[in-house]
Amino acid sequence: MNTPYVKEDNKSISISEKLKALFELQNVNSEIDKIKMLRGELPLEVQDLEDEIAGLKTRLSNFEDDVKTLETSITNRKNAIKESESLIAKYTEQQNHVRNNREYDSLSKEIEFQRLEIELSEKRIREFTSELFNKKEAIGTSSSYLKERDEDLDRKKKELEEITAETKIEEEKMKAKSEKIEGFIEARLLTAFKRIRKNARNGLAVATVQRDACGGCFNKIPPQRQMDIASRKKIIVCEYCGRILVDKDILETADPE
Repeated sequence: MNTPYVKEDNKSISISEKLKALFELQNVNSEIDKIKMLRGELPLEVQDLEDEIAGLKTRLSNFEDDVKTLETSITNRKNAIKESESLIAKYTEQQNHVRNNREYDSLSKEIEFQRLEIELSEKRIREFTSELFNKKEAIGTSSSYLKERDEDLDRKKKELEEITAETKIEEEKMKAKSEKIEGFIEARLLTAFKRIRKNARNGLAVATVQRDACGGCFNKIPPQRQMDIASRKKIIVCEYCGRILVDKDILETADPE
C-alpha cells in the first residue's frame, strides 16, 4: 500500500485513500485477531480460575474464623461448667450449716439451677463440637480443592505465557502498524469502523466484493452498486450487514479515474 499514513488535513485525503486505509487497518486487525485466537480460551480460563481461587480463599478464611469462634465457645462453656461445679460444691457445703429449712431449700434451688446450667453447657459443647468437626472437614476439602485449582492455574498461566511469548513480537508489530494507520483515519470514520467491527462476526468491519456478493454476509450486490464501490468515490456500506464495502483490487490497482 502506498498510503504513507501521515495525518493531514482530511479534505486533502481522497475517499479512495480512506478506503485503502480502512481496508489495510482491517487486515492488520484481522492478523491480531488470529494471534489472539492462537491463545484460544486460555486468557478467559486463567481469569475464571483466578476468580474461583479468590472465592475459595474467602470461603476458607470464613471457615477458619468460624472454627476460632466455635473453639472459643467450647472453651467458654467448659469454663462455665467448672464455675457451676465450684458453686455446687460451695452451696452443698453451705447446706451443712443452714439455720432453717428455708435457707436449705434456697441453696437446693441454686444447686439445681447450676446442674441445669451444666447440662445446657454440655449440650452446647456437643453441638459446637459437631459443628466444629464439620467446619474442619470443609476446610480440609476446600484446601485440597484450592491446591488443585492453584496447580491448574499455574499450568494454564505457563501455557498462556509460552503462547504469548511466541506471538508477542508479531502482535506488538501489528499493533504498532494498526495505531499508525488509525492516525491517518479521521476520528468520525475510525469510530464508525470500530463500532462495526465490534458488532460484526469475526470482527470484520471492511469486506471486499466477492463473486458479486458482500464478503462479510454473502448477500448479492446489484451491478450498479458494485460499480459505485469500484469507483471509490464514496464510502458504501452493505445494506444487509452494515459492513464497509471495497472492491477486491483496492490495494493492487491505481485509483479509478
